[in-house]
Amino acid sequence: MNDRTSGPEQAEREELARLLPAPAERDLPPGRHLHHKDILMRLIDQDGDHTTARPRPRPRLLRPAVLLPAAGLALGALLLTTLTVTGQDGAPAPSATGTGSRTTPQDGAAVLLDRIASVAGKSDEQPVTGDQFVYVKTLQAGNEGRFGGPAKLGKSHRREVWMAQKAGPVIDVGLIHEEGSYVPITVGVPDGETPVGYPAGLDRPTYAWLASLPTDPDVLLRRLTTEITRDQDARDTPAEDRDQDQDAFDTIGELLRETVMPPRTAAALYKAAARIPGVTVDPDAVDAAGRHGIGVARDDTRVGWRTAWVFDPTTLEYLGERTYLIRDTTMGRKGTLLSKSAVLERGVVDALRERPSAVTPSTT
Repeated sequence: MNDRTSGPEQAEREELARLLPAPAERDLPPGRHLHHKDILMRLIDQDGDHTTARPRPRPRLLRPAVLLPAAGLALGALLLTTLTVTGQDGAPAPSATGTGSRTTPQDGAAVLLDRIASVAGKSDEQPVTGDQFVYVKTLQAGNEGRFGGPAKLGKSHRREVWMAQKAGPVIDVGLIHEEGSYVPITVGVPDGETPVGYPAGLDRPTYAWLASLPTDPDVLLRRLTTEITRDQDARDTPAEDRDQDQDAFDTIGELLRETVMPPRTAAALYKAAARIPGVTVDPDAVDAAGRHGIGVARDDTRVGWRTAWVFDPTTLEYLGERTYLIRDTTMGRKGTLLSKSAVLERGVVDALRERPSAVTPSTT
C-alpha cells in the first residue's frame, strides 16, 4: 500500500477512514485491529486510487438454531459487528474537511460489500441441472440450551447437506449427514391423497431459481421483501415479530449459506445487502473453524443479538457466520455466542451421499 503522509492525499485517506464504523462492543487486540483496518483501507484505496491496479479477484430453509435447543430442530433448520477505529458506537463521524458532512458505519459496509460483490461476480460459474444435487459441508455449533432459558453453545460438529435441484414441488428435498446419522429432508403434508411439497423458491433456493432472480440490487431487494412478506402473511406472523430490514438481511444470509449460485446472483445479493439500513462492518469476525475475517453484520434489536457474515480478509470469499448477544437477555450476558458456522466445501454431485472430493459415491 502506498505511503501517504501529507497533503491532499492524506486528507482524503483520513476522510475514507471515517467511513469505517464506530467501535465494536468488545476489545480487539491491537495487532489484529491494525491488520484488519489496513486490509479494509486497501480495499477502499483500490476504489479511489487511479494509480493502483485492482487485484484480480478469485473466484432457507430456517435461521440458525439460536431460539430453540438443537435437539428440537433436527429437521427444522438448514442451516455474520463494527470495525474499531475511533468515536462512539453507532455515532457518525464528522467530515475531515470540517464542512459538517457526516459519514456513517454503513458507508464502510457499503464499500466493503461493493468489493465483495465485484469478487463474487467474477468468480467461476458452476452450472447445476435439475437432476443434480448441491452439496455443502459445514462446521457448525448452535444453541443447545433449554427453551426460554440461558443459551448453551453446543460442540462444533461437521454437517453435510445434499439439496435436490428439481423445480418441484418436491417432497424429498434432500439429505443431511450430521453427528453420524443420515436424515432425509422431507417437507410438505398430505392434502387428501395428494402430497404437497415445496416448489423452488425462497424456502428451497435451487440454482435455477437463484439464476432467475433480478440482478439489479434495488429490484432484487424489493423482490425479496415482497416474497418475505407473502411468506409471513401465509404463516400469520404477528406484526411485532416482523422487521422488514432485519428479515431481508437474515434472508440474504440464508441464501448464502448452503447453496451454489450464479456469480451474478451472488454479486446482486451483496449489493442488495449494502442497501439495508443498519448494516455495519465487523473488524475481526471469526467463523466456526477459527478463521479470522472481515464481517458484515446487523443487530436484531428485537431479540438483542448480532449476526455477522464472515469473509476472508484477502480473497473476500464467504467463510461462514456467527451470532452473539449484544445486550443482557434471558439467554445470557452480552457477548454470549449463540451460533457459528464455517463453510468447508461446496460442490455439485449427481447422487445423494456422493461427495465432490470423492472418486466414487459413498456407500456408507
